[in-house]
Amino acid sequence: MNISRVQNRDESQLLIQLFEEAPASHAHFKAEKNETWWPSEKELWLGLGKKPTTAGILKTVRLLFHKRKERWPAQLVLDLRNQSLDWVEAAVTGVVLGGYNIQLYKSDRKPLSPLYGEKGQLHIWTETEATHEVDKTIRKAHETALVQMRIMDLMNSPGNKKPPRVLAEWALESGRQYGYRVTVLEEDALQAMGMHALLSVNKGSVEPPVMILTDYTPEKYEKTVALVGKGITFDTGGISIKPSANMHLMKSDMGGAGAVLGAVELAARLKLPVRVLGIIPSTENCVDGASTKPGDVIDSYAGKTIEVIDTDAEGRLVLADGLSYAVRELKPDVLIDLATLTGSVIQTLGYHAAGLFTNNDDLASQLTVAAETTGERVWRLPIWDDYKEEISSDIADVKNFHGKPLAGAIVAAKFLEVFTDEHPVWAHLDIAGTAFGDAEFIPNRAGTAYGVRLLRQYLEGLVG
Repeated sequence: MNISRVQNRDESQLLIQLFEEAPASHAHFKAEKNETWWPSEKELWLGLGKKPTTAGILKTVRLLFHKRKERWPAQLVLDLRNQSLDWVEAAVTGVVLGGYNIQLYKSDRKPLSPLYGEKGQLHIWTETEATHEVDKTIRKAHETALVQMRIMDLMNSPGNKKPPRVLAEWALESGRQYGYRVTVLEEDALQAMGMHALLSVNKGSVEPPVMILTDYTPEKYEKTVALVGKGITFDTGGISIKPSANMHLMKSDMGGAGAVLGAVELAARLKLPVRVLGIIPSTENCVDGASTKPGDVIDSYAGKTIEVIDTDAEGRLVLADGLSYAVRELKPDVLIDLATLTGSVIQTLGYHAAGLFTNNDDLASQLTVAAETTGERVWRLPIWDDYKEEISSDIADVKNFHGKPLAGAIVAAKFLEVFTDEHPVWAHLDIAGTAFGDAEFIPNRAGTAYGVRLLRQYLEGLVG
């Protein structure tokens, strides 16, 4: 699809108009959310509902284009005259995401409409003097949606199609294409460096672990942000094995890694003036005679010993090594980790927001503003020291699970905090409920690429 701005309408092309209020001359069209009306063969009206948010606009437009993704003409015009740049970005992103095709491994894929082909043309009709800003916004929206769909492909791929080495290959190819540095630490290097927590999770898998290090460094920047993403490419639970009913969904357990991979690539594509580092400890968590057992005590990169109470609490183990490495070797100004970490956060917030944990009020505020702007919501939860005793171990420095049916997401965050060396600007995002959903657009649950737009918005906010 090619997207360009126009300042007049070609009468032969289909025109799509967006309404938050119904035109007075049309009694049958109420402009309610997702309502459509065809006043002519070459014009389609879409209702947004009263006072739509930018996230709501994106979702409504995406749903319209998703429903007709096999039937659109090769060219159409989207009327965004006299609309804000936020509206433009939301609408363009919605159009592009509406064409996402989840049929990754079907032998007979149903073709999309010509609009989503190489010769497809989406014309954005504007009447504004700020043409440079509109063009910039259109490009940003298009690039963001393209990156999101690349991450959705990763999320929706089954475990046998994306072992850790495939994530590493994805990062290497992305770095070559968009001009940022990628280093892949393989098993021998991880052993030599003492990445014992990551290696302990990997013991049950025939697929070797990796730690992926990405480094986007612009010519000029003031801030360095390190993003750590949980990269469990499939999670059986290990010896503490999960029930079989929904285990196939555990292909999504690398949602944090996906968000980090996407955010770094997008920063490079948009040439944001912030240095962005990505750290992705990646492995499968499988069952084998060699697997780490409940009750085992393991070492870590930080030098702290960990009593493994539950092998299904493996995400926090790999993040422990990733966080320690980021703090001690990279020394970032800001440290943020993202992980599909706990079912507890879903019990607390459902599928509508990620849990945000930080002791830094400014960082909490910045991430919350970015979340509300993009619709990738967060909700701040406590990380008080009152919870520290929950990770106290009798025989090791800490234990990875408290074994209680309460405060699970908070206790996991307290565990991670141990491995941040008290970094003053650290936040943990538990995205277990937000990384895998999209029920409106996919018959079953699928990857959302949650975090890509949120992190981009946050990074942009650092430079004003």
